[in-house]
Amino acid sequence: MHHLDAWTLGLLLFVASLVAMITRRLKLPYSVGLVAAGIALALLPFGVEMPLTPELVFTVFLPPLVFEAAIQIRWSPFRRELPLLLLLVTLGVLLAAGIVAAGMHYLVGWSWLGAAFFGILIAATDPVSVIAMFKQIDVDDRLHMLVESESLLNDGVAAVGFAILVGIAAGGAVTPVSIGGELLLTVLGGILAGAAVAGPLLLIAGRTTDHLVEITLTTLAAWGSFLLAEHFHVSGVLAALTAGLLVGNVGWMGSISDSGRPAVLSFWEYAAFLVNSLIFILIGGREANISLGPLLSVAAIAVLLSLIGRAASVYPVALMFGRSSLRIPAAYQHVLWWGGLRGALALALALALPANIPERGDIISVAFAVVAFSIFVQGLTMEPLMRRLGLIRGSTEPA
Repeated sequence: MHHLDAWTLGLLLFVASLVAMITRRLKLPYSVGLVAAGIALALLPFGVEMPLTPELVFTVFLPPLVFEAAIQIRWSPFRRELPLLLLLVTLGVLLAAGIVAAGMHYLVGWSWLGAAFFGILIAATDPVSVIAMFKQIDVDDRLHMLVESESLLNDGVAAVGFAILVGIAAGGAVTPVSIGGELLLTVLGGILAGAAVAGPLLLIAGRTTDHLVEITLTTLAAWGSFLLAEHFHVSGVLAALTAGLLVGNVGWMGSISDSGRPAVLSFWEYAAFLVNSLIFILIGGREANISLGPLLSVAAIAVLLSLIGRAASVYPVALMFGRSSLRIPAAYQHVLWWGGLRGALALALALALPANIPERGDIISVAFAVVAFSIFVQGLTMEPLMRRLGLIRGSTEPA
């Protein structure tokens, strides 16, 4: 596992289990406890070696996270919300990235390319703790759907935008036509890769009722689609998303047996828990080693800009649908804005920055600062905000 030895892995899983129990007792978001634990582990005198590399995040962590979220999404409400979701993640991500990039260029003095990279990677949202909270309290299905689907698609769009910038940084041609062609290829290629891997595996799954085989085939669908897409330089996130949607919707129609379905869902729930636990502890470990002192004002500007950018990606789009059947209530808009936490994908992209970007080191440090702010400040204030907005329908205590 990319230099993550068995001892460290065991220790991290043990810590993750303790943190899960403690945070539930204290009614705190689990991710907050994990990042704090990661910081504490990194500060221990014997030091725990915790490598957070782009390869680890992209090839090991990201496929199960995207796939697990996608198999939960029901196709008919998803299809109904699609016009709204597509505008939120295309126009929305462009507005957010543009505001952040312009701000970092003019206010901090970063090069346009460095600022653009930062703008696009910080536009990727990862509201793990918000979605985990939705599962514990009674929240409207549409709100849950919007937050989860928007973050999934927006990760895909941010990753695609990042890939295009990498091409530009490497000296590629920059014309609207070439960028448009690249975009189309990356998006369609990702969707095709997902369908090409998940389709045949579902046909095979239809021939068995053994839940262990079904779990194995869905595992192949998650990683296989992602790796196939990345191999052909198309979007791995969109491939895993497509595979997950297929398994979660077509799969239940007969390919995956009724008896196997709970087992498949439990397995993926566990996989997501495992991966999130490791990611957030590793984030904490890296946070502890970053000396933000000289960059404090830059980080503060970046946090502000990312909040303004996120607002620009939610409110104007919501306004455009204000008179349609897809109107988003104001309270939902606030949740989408404040609940757009940053997480693993933003950091993986920051760590994957090309070496020729002059601000590379600063971008990584500042990205970690923005992620820390979103996990601690936004993550901890999310539930009180939802109570204030009256979005919790009768709170059920988590066991």
